Amino acid sequence: MPNHLIPDARWPSQAEAKTAKLFSPIRIGAIEALRRTWVPAMVPWRSNEEGAVTPDVLDWYGRFADGKPGVLVVEATGIRDIPSGPLLRIGDDRFIPGLKELVETVRERSEGETRLFIQILDFLTIRRRPTREKFFERFLVLDERHRERLRDMSQLGLTADSHDANFRAALLGLSEDELSRVLSSRERSDLNHGYRERVTDLELPHIAELPEVLPGLFGDAAVRAREAGFDGVELHYAHAYTMASFLSRTNQRDDGYGGGLEQRVRLPLEVFDRVRSLVGPDLTVGSRFLSDEIIEGGSRVEDAAYFAERFAERGMDFLSISRGGKFDDAKQPKVGEAAYPYTGPSGHECMPSIRIDEGSPFGRNLEATSIIRARVRAAGHSTPVVAAGGFNNFDLAESALASGDCDVVAAARQSLADPDWFRKMEAGRGSEIRRCVFTNYCEGLDQKHKQVTCQLWDRDFEQPDPLQPAGSSVRRSSDGKRRLVPPSS
Repeated sequence: MPNHLIPDARWPSQAEAKTAKLFSPIRIGAIEALRRTWVPAMVPWRSNEEGAVTPDVLDWYGRFADGKPGVLVVEATGIRDIPSGPLLRIGDDRFIPGLKELVETVRERSEGETRLFIQILDFLTIRRRPTREKFFERFLVLDERHRERLRDMSQLGLTADSHDANFRAALLGLSEDELSRVLSSRERSDLNHGYRERVTDLELPHIAELPEVLPGLFGDAAVRAREAGFDGVELHYAHAYTMASFLSRTNQRDDGYGGGLEQRVRLPLEVFDRVRSLVGPDLTVGSRFLSDEIIEGGSRVEDAAYFAERFAERGMDFLSISRGGKFDDAKQPKVGEAAYPYTGPSGHECMPSIRIDEGSPFGRNLEATSIIRARVRAAGHSTPVVAAGGFNNFDLAESALASGDCDVVAAARQSLADPDWFRKMEAGRGSEIRRCVFTNYCEGLDQKHKQVTCQLWDRDFEQPDPLQPAGSSVRRSSDGKRRLVPPSS
């Protein structure tokens, strides 16, 4: 694969930065962001099994707040009160005190200059890839279709009187080609990738009922976010999760919530309507969704442009644009591991690295974002559009704003590498910026649900930790190998 070079950067002087659009204010719904700099949601795996705000969570967001971005978005936070590993949750009132402490930490560390949003999401069940033995003995629902096809394989010696245990044992000995003649495509997927619920599984009551259930869950979560003091809520309609699946062309539900564009956007609009009705106009509410799913048979930019127009028409306060990141084309996981939606072509488009095959990883989603924004403007709406994807220097960010490709610039990996990079640029200290090398080291840790860090931090491993008293040791990850916060600037 090619190895794209990190482009040379020209950093602005302090005087130039003062007149730059990047550092100018912008109205986003109920709030005004002091700068058009945005740190999007990243899951750092610093919560606990209860989904609570921990000291490590406070340290993480406090460190980003030190850099005073215009907007900081808290990681994808689950709206259901169910076990989901060390992922933040907002599905019960007991989470409000911790979230309130998080808001206070960011306000204090940014000296009130950063607006804090929280991204809220729903996700469906996914299980680890099973062994063949476990799948055939425990998970496969054996029916007459399977029995008939197995009986047709005369070498197996199965008859109508054979016990189910004999049929299951026979399945274990079949080749992949033979299995393809017995199992459905969905059953083969469950065997080879692990079981995963889809929004089209209408035979499951809890899937059929999603349109009745989700607006209330999102609405209640938004109310808790308001109670905790957040400035805004970002509805997670992107990537491999429930709401993105409703927007997808692959959603062919036949209950009025799938098929055509109008049917696919119906539930996302109903979720937004419920949220807005509960929190009122004083809480900024927007969404993050995809410009292109990338997957075969998935939505494209023309779908996204339609969704954007409908969202803006309905009154969303911002539109944050991402790309790819789907389960549909994910790499086959190892036995005992779950599929990860950033391992296939759509995942590589979501977080393009220097090793991406074609084109540049820098500003890769800008063309599609520009098309989406143009559709919104042509419809007469001034809704701010947030662009993301490979921003790592001043000229790329400023030109995107100046040309009208977007209204706000979001940078995840570069902000992870150096949370102070926006502040350094604004102060005319661009030469001091620690620049992301786009190898996706951080994404590899996320895939394993390990505490996310940056490989560049450990080059300065012995530098003082800005979050600890003078003379204290550097805070390390649970395996002791990596520092948990960036070195001080």
